[in-house]
Amino acid sequence: MGIFEKGAVRIHFEEAGSGFPLLLIAGGGLNSTISGITGSYPPFNAIEEFKNEYRCVAFDLRNANPGQSSGPLEIDRPWDSHTDDQLGLMDHLGIDKFMVMGFCIGGPFIWNLLKRAPDRVVAAVLAQPSGSRPEARDHFYDNNMKGWGPELVKRRPDVTMETVDKFLTRMYRTNPDFVFTVTRDFVRHCQTPVLILPDDIPSHPYAVAMETAMLARFCLGRHYLARVVSHAAIWARSSPVISVTLPGGIALDHAALRPISRALRRIWSASSSRMAFGAVTIVAHTGSAA
Repeated sequence: MGIFEKGAVRIHFEEAGSGFPLLLIAGGGLNSTISGITGSYPPFNAIEEFKNEYRCVAFDLRNANPGQSSGPLEIDRPWDSHTDDQLGLMDHLGIDKFMVMGFCIGGPFIWNLLKRAPDRVVAAVLAQPSGSRPEARDHFYDNNMKGWGPELVKRRPDVTMETVDKFLTRMYRTNPDFVFTVTRDFVRHCQTPVLILPDDIPSHPYAVAMETAMLARFCLGRHYLARVVSHAAIWARSSPVISVTLPGGIALDHAALRPISRALRRIWSASSSRMAFGAVTIVAHTGSAA
């Protein structure tokens, strides 16, 4: 457990394990805290799962009500202010290159990290990522104006609901499309290995997650897959049976599949579920191979 301070910003973080650095971004929207990584919210306890192989770093989001991090509401750059905190924390810990796994709001944060620091993030996993539904553009604005905002104002006499409104308007209404932080063109040309694990609830639209996957797949060739698999070696050992189709119907051999991991087993309890993985679409079955 530790505190990283920079100016008026104070970020509470925890570390566990050793090995290649893995930044973990909890779900929970603007109330994202370390407990969202270790508690009942995610599909599995990511720190417990990965600490024997990776140097896990988790943190409370700036101004998350249940957390211990605080700082100003930067109404002109809400997403970038949080990305500043994430990159600043890694700098504070002496970490240059790292992998990142994020749940829920971690999806837009990861895309912003890839835009801001493409040479530092070697691979990314977006689990149950948030996105903007065309039929519910104000979903996140409304939820946070009712929940996160009023609770923050109670705790912080220097913050008003007018400030909260400006912050959330910039965050969720100024560019209320796709994944909030990057454009479709950015995703199409992204060269970082990305594993997308979609969900389908109002805050985690399946269609948006799959659109990002389909855009990303066209910039990745077959030769790139080995790098994708090896860098996302957060996945390992006792996976369910996996079938893979590459663009053009090319099959992937079993040896290349072996690093794909425990998280599949943890995240999907259903008999069959889908995810997108860079240039490939993967279908995970819990049954035995035919």
